[in-house]
Amino acid sequence: MNSWINLDAVWRIVVVGLLTGAGLPALFAVGLRLLNPPGPAGGSAGGRATAGPAARTLAGLLFAVVLASIGWGISVIVGHS
Repeated sequence: MNSWINLDAVWRIVVVGLLTGAGLPALFAVGLRLLNPPGPAGGSAGGRATAGPAARTLAGLLFAVVLASIGWGISVIVGHS
């Protein structure tokens, strides 16, 4: 192990960065897609089709995960001041 570089810390930073940098926006995008189902031709329904109750519930859970992650991140930043 190099005395200048802590590889364990670098590994943790990379994993958390990937999860929050790519994972949370992906969850948000999936939630939006669940709220706007595709139309009959494969494109957007243009507001004609509505999401079912299961899709709305799952989208709400995904949005809650994203909001909880944001709140946790803010609390970590504020708590370590």
